[in-house]
Amino acid sequence: MTLRIAFITDAWHPQINGVVTTIQNTCTTLEKSGHQIKLITPDQFLTIPCPSYPSIRLAIGCYRKLSQQLTEFNPQRIHIATEGPLGLAARRYCLKHNLAFTTSFHTLFAEYINLRFRIPISVGYSFLRWFHRPAVKVMVATQSVESDLKSRGFKSHFVRWSRGVNPDFYYPRAEDYLSLPRPISMFVGRVAIEKNIDAFLCLDIPGTKVVVGDGPQLKELKEKYPEAVFVGFLSGEPLARHMAAADVFVFPSRTDTFGIVLLDALASGVPVAAFPVTGPLDVITSDKVGKLDEDLITAITEALKLDPNDCRNFAMNYSWANCTEQFFNNLVPAFEDLTVSESHLATERP
Repeated sequence: MTLRIAFITDAWHPQINGVVTTIQNTCTTLEKSGHQIKLITPDQFLTIPCPSYPSIRLAIGCYRKLSQQLTEFNPQRIHIATEGPLGLAARRYCLKHNLAFTTSFHTLFAEYINLRFRIPISVGYSFLRWFHRPAVKVMVATQSVESDLKSRGFKSHFVRWSRGVNPDFYYPRAEDYLSLPRPISMFVGRVAIEKNIDAFLCLDIPGTKVVVGDGPQLKELKEKYPEAVFVGFLSGEPLARHMAAADVFVFPSRTDTFGIVLLDALASGVPVAAFPVTGPLDVITSDKVGKLDEDLITAITEALKLDPNDCRNFAMNYSWANCTEQFFNNLVPAFEDLTVSESHLATERP
């Protein structure tokens, strides 16, 4: 049975991150299976730059156009991926028209806005509980994320939506692609405060520290750590070659709910060094492929001893096909009999 599936997301190109990667691969796989996908993304609307992160565009005045798009498409399944302006507009539309929908929890939104704007974490989670409350199911990548959200008062029906890797793109390659002093310790991702890159760059370790990516903290970190190599934004073959040329992948973030880039590194035959926190704890489930330690130098030193073949073999357990199957099986008919109504929408408060 083929379905019309509406997928609403505030995270989309030109952003390059785990959320966008997951959405793109999931929707592509669904389309290959014959399903009709309606992706509603910020580039279809008037946008403004996100405060403190101008490369992220936020849709404004989007409700009317989004409503028209959903009405014309008449979806049989509706998924709201993010808690931004488009997610809020889609949520409002679904409640107004008594439509069932699913949501997903991708990022530690409350922690991010606390780091950027000093808004109390408790306020952020109050908003998130309100946002996800009407969803029939809330998709999360790992059990630890589910447990954390439940401990914060979420009463949602949580289901699993894992992640995948493309092993035909990320695979071991010649390490001499980078002519830098070894060992090469590499971070790939958004160069922003929530990624905690300072914790990596401040370390006194041998070899070369390489940062691949762009973001609002790039200029500051370049000035602060002139000995590090900042490659900037990469995609395609250059990105895959850089990844495979590393000796260890360092992931200093404490706020990721999964970290797809960890799978990319492992598929490239590169072991991981990270803190023992949500994200790394859920991905690095074998000490043969990575080391987790509160002392990041210890984690890096031990990870450098690991076998690249073990890393590659571990990553092969993850596939976008399995990820997409999980997602599809989590979806619910949009015209389920719901108890929500227009009056419910009018009286809701965070």
